[in-house]
Amino acid sequence: MTFTNGTPTVRAAIFDWAGTTVDFGCCAPAAVFLEVFNRRGIDVTIEQARGPMGMHKRDHIRILAQLDPVAEQWRSKYGSRPSEEDVESMFAEFVPLQVDAIARHADVIPGAIETIATLRARGIAIGSTTGYNAEMMAVLTPLAAQSGYAPDCMVCVSDVKEGRPAPDMALEAMKRLGIDDPALCVKVGDTVADIKEGLNAKMWSIGVVDHGNEVGLSRAEFDALSPHEIAARKKTALRRLVDAGAHYVASTIADVPICIDTINKRLATGERP
Repeated sequence: MTFTNGTPTVRAAIFDWAGTTVDFGCCAPAAVFLEVFNRRGIDVTIEQARGPMGMHKRDHIRILAQLDPVAEQWRSKYGSRPSEEDVESMFAEFVPLQVDAIARHADVIPGAIETIATLRARGIAIGSTTGYNAEMMAVLTPLAAQSGYAPDCMVCVSDVKEGRPAPDMALEAMKRLGIDDPALCVKVGDTVADIKEGLNAKMWSIGVVDHGNEVGLSRAEFDALSPHEIAARKKTALRRLVDAGAHYVASTIADVPICIDTINKRLATGERP
């Protein structure tokens, strides 16, 4: 355990990617989930498509296929509910579509670079985890780096045995950063799966709202809303992340250092997540 002036403090912040540090609104994957089902004549709503966001994309497709409204459409069209073979077929089609979409949604979220700089100035290492696989991240990582975002380590879902909400990626990131106590790590993300990943890893779990999946709007769509509409969407998103067990929920990534200040005070009293 590392101490500052004899007191334990946060040593690492492990961030999600889409909807947390890049891709305002987590738009790239949402659109592709709709497309792979639509190509088979199956209608999936955007709310349904966003529900399992943050998980391994194969698991995400499987969950969507098992939703009763989706499965019944499938049965009406094909004579049976979707099979595991159908899931694998959709995932195989999903990957190249997602790679293309990522390139169009790689903008770093406002405030992310400044927040990372602030945390690094405090001696906090920056890790990252993602439901994208290595092929997808091979596209996104260099694009983000060109814009100034490059975490100290990156763990994608294809690097581990089990994706979110399991803790595998967060724990692997902690290991790569050379930290042995999860209580000195915070996991930051915009989805229910992110929050549960952090909790299952025994880390502090922080949700972000405005630019995340739970609000689910592009920057232009978000900026076009009235204050009343924004408040209503944020209230719903906040409730989902709180109900998932988040220790803190921030409006944006720029608020994460304030959350960490509070966590450090709790660590100083001997609290653990």
